[in-house]
Amino acid sequence: MLIRNILLLAALGAILSGCVSMTPEERRAADEKTCLSYGFRRNTDALATCLQRIELDRRAESRAFRYGNDAMLWGWDRPVIVHR
Repeated sequence: MLIRNILLLAALGAILSGCVSMTPEERRAADEKTCLSYGFRRNTDALATCLQRIELDRRAESRAFRYGNDAMLWGWDRPVIVHR
């Protein structure tokens, strides 16, 4: 039992150690690296558009996650619709 708990705590620690947030500068560098890997060149409008789309996608994903959780948490007061 003790060994199982130790292994469980070790696994949890390993999982949580992977949760590292990025600074805005690191995120920008990673996004730029992604766009450059697609073939865009530095200091071009195409690169700026690529960076903008990545940021817009990130924001949309964040909104979807946030509103999806709200629906789960606060959806109990909505009327139930039964289809026959």
